[in-house]
Amino acid sequence: MDRRFKRALLRLGVLALGAGIAAVIAVRTSSAQHPPVQQAEPAPSAVPATVAKATRQDVPIYATGVGNVEAYESVLIRARVDGNLMSVPVTEGQDVKQGDLIAVIDPRPYQAILDQAKAKKAQDEAQLANARLDLVRFQTLGQQDFASRQQIDTQQALVNQDVAAIAGDVAAIEAAQLNVDYCFIKSPVDGRVGIRLVDPGNLVQAASGTTIISIMQIHPISATFTLPQDELVHVQEDMRRGKLPVLAYADDDHTELDQGTLLTPDNAIDTTTGTIKLKATFPNPQDKLWPGLFINAHLQIGTAHDAVTVPPDAIQHGPDGLYVYVVGPNSTVSRDPITAGYQTAQLAIVTKGLNGGEQVVVGGQSRLQAGTRIAVR
Repeated sequence: MDRRFKRALLRLGVLALGAGIAAVIAVRTSSAQHPPVQQAEPAPSAVPATVAKATRQDVPIYATGVGNVEAYESVLIRARVDGNLMSVPVTEGQDVKQGDLIAVIDPRPYQAILDQAKAKKAQDEAQLANARLDLVRFQTLGQQDFASRQQIDTQQALVNQDVAAIAGDVAAIEAAQLNVDYCFIKSPVDGRVGIRLVDPGNLVQAASGTTIISIMQIHPISATFTLPQDELVHVQEDMRRGKLPVLAYADDDHTELDQGTLLTPDNAIDTTTGTIKLKATFPNPQDKLWPGLFINAHLQIGTAHDAVTVPPDAIQHGPDGLYVYVVGPNSTVSRDPITAGYQTAQLAIVTKGLNGGEQVVVGGQSRLQAGTRIAVR
């Protein structure tokens, strides 16, 4: 019984070993006949980039200089007579017109002097009238030989003396009236009132030169700026053809504050800096320009007609010069060399290398090279 059982187990082991060997041979044979399929490598992904179109347009050419804003007219209100400041009938920051009352100095002392001058004139006029009557009497008596020629001439001199006295009285009245008028200070220009420097009740004196208040005209307003001396020739040539536009920008050189016209260049070049100062006027309707404000002035000195322009970000610098990435078929880019001309913060003129209408890359150039496929963002 035991021998039969052992023989059965031995047969089963031999059969199992044979089946395993057969399975291994079958797998190897199948692998040799059917090799594994290799997966294809994925195509390279497109590089994200931003593009813009090269366009043709007329581009105004500007010369840029730094300047500051000045009041078109600036007036310091000061006393021309001595006296107590009675009132300042304007408020700080108020807009006033020419002829508006600005300040009042006590006029009573000067009014008294004016009244005295008028009374003196009336007295002298009465004396003149009497002297003329006496002259007529002496002339009548002289015709009858009752008055000498000397008496007539003396009386004529008295008449002339009284006439001169009245002329002096008229001058005194005008001077006294002028002092009275000086007590009522009026604005000589249209403008904006500044901060009051002397309060009512204080004594003001003409000799001290103390400013009571200031008035600055800001509609229109002026600005002076400088340009290199080489630009003067172009400015003079363009001024012969008409008024030159001037744009005022804030410090960031992007925010436009106002548009004006060039008034004149200065009459001399600054030899220490080699620059020429120019003055422009602006209407300033929204009060964006203020006296003392620093600006970037853009003076238009010409126009480039039908110029090819691209955003400045499209232009790249390489060892061989400037170039741009131009988007071609299948969204692949090529590296095209260019020559650039006039440039602003918004656009650059391409004088050579583009014809207009091309799509150029303006963002994401760091990952690009010739032949790279892009995905437009």
